[in-house]
Amino acid sequence: MKKVHLLILQAFIKPFAVTFFIVMFVLLMLFLFKYIDDLIGKGFQWYVILELLSYQCAFQLSMALPLSMLLSSIMTFGNLGESYELVAIKAAGVSLRKAMAPLFVVVGLFSAGSFLFSDYILPVVNLKMGSLLYDVRKKKADFFIKEGVFNNTIPGYSIRAKGKSEDGTTLYDLMIYEHASGGAANNVTFAKEGYIQNSADNRYMVLELKDGVRYEDSRNKNAKRYDPRQQFTRFRFEETTTKFDMGSFQMNRTDEELFRSHHQMLNLKQLKLYSDSNRTYLDSISQINATEAKRYVHLYSPYYWEKDSTERHAPAPSTIRLEDLDQFNQSRRMAISSGLSQARQIREMAINRGPEYQPLVEKDVRYDLEWHRKFTLAVSCLLLFGIGAPLGAIIRKGGLGLPVVMAIIFFLIYHVIATLSEKAARDAALSPLWGMWMAIIVLTPLAIFLTYKSTTDSALFDAEQYKLKAQAIWNKVVALLTGRKDQKSINTAGTDTNLPTPGEQSHLS
Repeated sequence: MKKVHLLILQAFIKPFAVTFFIVMFVLLMLFLFKYIDDLIGKGFQWYVILELLSYQCAFQLSMALPLSMLLSSIMTFGNLGESYELVAIKAAGVSLRKAMAPLFVVVGLFSAGSFLFSDYILPVVNLKMGSLLYDVRKKKADFFIKEGVFNNTIPGYSIRAKGKSEDGTTLYDLMIYEHASGGAANNVTFAKEGYIQNSADNRYMVLELKDGVRYEDSRNKNAKRYDPRQQFTRFRFEETTTKFDMGSFQMNRTDEELFRSHHQMLNLKQLKLYSDSNRTYLDSISQINATEAKRYVHLYSPYYWEKDSTERHAPAPSTIRLEDLDQFNQSRRMAISSGLSQARQIREMAINRGPEYQPLVEKDVRYDLEWHRKFTLAVSCLLLFGIGAPLGAIIRKGGLGLPVVMAIIFFLIYHVIATLSEKAARDAALSPLWGMWMAIIVLTPLAIFLTYKSTTDSALFDAEQYKLKAQAIWNKVVALLTGRKDQKSINTAGTDTNLPTPGEQSHLS
């Protein structure tokens, strides 16, 4: 390897690592802002949050890797161009294409690794993160008592405390309504003081009440009519213990096998297997619909007379009677009415099959989209590097100023095209092939054009060059207009009305 190649590799690795971690941090912050309400106030252990964030880092790799590849390539070649190192490299007889060759090898290795990651590791990460995020969002917030406010988070109970201690373990002037049956509050408990603690397995919350009274409804619950003699039982106590089931506040892990068939949890082989079985089911439904529709069409065709009998009994045009014409019109109306009725039945049959058929079609589209996504991640890294490297050599600006702006602009163009085309493919407006590869197809000519401009030392983003070209065009336009005016004045001056005519000239001679 030449020293030039080693220099460029060293100049690329550091910006790539820095931009990768910056982009990953920004994406993680966006994830936290999105699910902040599902994470705050639920008492998760630190390792649960760390596990969720680690899964999210692996999930966001599909967006962080192409963006960091684009930004670091612009910064690398922008720094080399700004410090005139690219000029020195070209003066040494090394072209820009040869200087970029080792980086293309490194980016190719990154692309191959991203493909293997998206095929083997990413489905497992999606499965783990999907099940964990589902359990995190389903978990209730921790039991928390506010002063003077009823708390209804425990199923079947409403608890209010007028005051509490600083550590929140001692409650004062408690009022507890118990409505376990889902109806009105039949049992009420008052206490001057209560102490909260959890059981050893954290499945129950134990509330020790002191100096209170409990009212219980003693009516016959099986009575079918209203009893005006309402009986309540009153218990006074100095100290008692109430236990509340806190099972709904615990995070119970869901079986991961329930998410196994989702399209994001499958690799290429599994996607092909699920897609083939889904299409087989679709074909069977289509054949059933076609068979039923064909049965209706053949059975109720209005023209079911035999050809020989029609020709034998058909009257001559000159012998058609009025009764035969009325009978023919009546038969035609009956045939049209029967055909419309059967068309409605076929339409209703298709509508009834729609709820069964449409989810299978959507699932088939998602399988195809996910299959192409495995390849677009790897190709997008190559594409965005092919845009960023020549773009940095052209603009010749390093740092985090103009390179960041240019990287964001081009990545937004790529992301918007990819998102819109994928949504169109999901809505069946485009095929999955065009939907997933549209952004790459559109931006590939741009990468080729920028590479050509950078190898030919084109000043594509030099404002002075455009000013000079605009000034030259303006001078040509002014010269053209001035030349026309001069020619017009010459033609006008050459035409003199006082000169003699040819006849006069012959007379004078």
